Amino acid sequence: MVFSSAIFLFAFLPAVLVTYLLTPYRLKNLVLLAASIFFYAWGELFYCLLMLVSITGNYTIGRCIESSARHKKYILAGGVALNLFLLGFFKYTNFIVDSLNYLAGFFAPVSLIVPQIHLPLGISFFTFQAISYIVDVYRKETPAQKNYLNLGLYISLFPQLIAGPIVRYNTIADQLVRRNISLAGLDAGITRFIYGLAKKMLIANPLGEVADSLFALPPDQVPSTIALAAVIFYALQIYFDFSGYSDMAIGLGRIFGFNFPENFNYPYIARSVREFWQRWHISLTTWFRDYLYIPMGGSRVEPRRLYFNLFTVFVLCGLWHGASWNFLIWGLWHGMFLVLERTPQGGEWLRRSPSLLRHAYTLSVVFFGWVFFRTENIGAALAFIQGIFGSNGLTSHIYPLQLYVSNEAMIALFIGIIFSMPVLHKLKQFSPFHPAVYETVRVSTMTVLLVISILKVSSGTYNPFIYFRF
Repeated sequence: MVFSSAIFLFAFLPAVLVTYLLTPYRLKNLVLLAASIFFYAWGELFYCLLMLVSITGNYTIGRCIESSARHKKYILAGGVALNLFLLGFFKYTNFIVDSLNYLAGFFAPVSLIVPQIHLPLGISFFTFQAISYIVDVYRKETPAQKNYLNLGLYISLFPQLIAGPIVRYNTIADQLVRRNISLAGLDAGITRFIYGLAKKMLIANPLGEVADSLFALPPDQVPSTIALAAVIFYALQIYFDFSGYSDMAIGLGRIFGFNFPENFNYPYIARSVREFWQRWHISLTTWFRDYLYIPMGGSRVEPRRLYFNLFTVFVLCGLWHGASWNFLIWGLWHGMFLVLERTPQGGEWLRRSPSLLRHAYTLSVVFFGWVFFRTENIGAALAFIQGIFGSNGLTSHIYPLQLYVSNEAMIALFIGIIFSMPVLHKLKQFSPFHPAVYETVRVSTMTVLLVISILKVSSGTYNPFIYFRF
């Protein structure tokens, strides 16, 4: 069940919201927990057991860490290992076996055979949340949760269960017990949800249709015009798809009284790769920073160790996104430029270069990285990059771009480019309207966006969600 589906918008969400608002305060967590388990079971009935194992295991580990005086470090290590084992088994077993079989093919005609293992929805997200909980308890940044249902709600809370943002336990620990449910929160949450739904349905989906059709072409037969268009359409699709889903999650959280952290801050206006990662998927970036990069020494070490730390973090970041060599290369690609920017020469170049040049450099790095992120294998990625530079000798007469780009997609592209920049933020800051006029315009705009988005949902058109694969 996705937020942009008819079953969620017309059945699940209204039923849960009405039940939640009518339920006495002491039972609201139970209502949300039941709704979250049902939400997950809708798409992953069998793997509900896996999530319950995660909840039970981490509840027990947290209590043991808090009560142990001498062995808490070993209990933490065991807890992290358990969480990573569950993630590794379901996400990486097939990748490891396929890689070993490929290497073994050079030496002997023998191969390992294992059943295809299904990737449970949201396992990367709720596993990282569980790890953050037991680490925070170990660091004494928060007490262990005594109420099993409250911890279960933290790990399984449906607004951010499938695709984040990754909510740290100490961020909402108090909200699990006491939270303010108000008309202002409902208004802010509904507005944010509609905004995210519109980004998904009206911008990401039309762009995605074009990107999918262009990336479906034979990679070695793609001329430069098609290759560049494919990357641009995909870059905007993934931003509006994922940030739109994050907006919907944050909005739903506000509706139910939770304040989730922001996950995107106009990443395509960044002027360095480092700044890009401070703006893109912020909850994941800060998770790796606080639970891996800083414990490894962060930037407080000698340069060679600093570069090693950056590479390690971004290799793991790539593998977190997916079990394939393409994601590993994508992580290495970003890690390489982050290291270059930390060298004295790279830092000096960034300081001295004009803002426009730094922006162009950042977009070039990020957009080339998306080629590895989107294509199925390394060969396809390299062929696409060759097409971008026109070195395959093909012309746009083979695949005319106008065959793949509709008027709707062109409008979505134009709007996407505009709103990938902080236009709304600036308009809100310098709005000349009286507050009452501004409020009327806001409500009218949100109403129109909601109606158009619902019409798109009801039509049953193209409506994927990229981050389900992670």
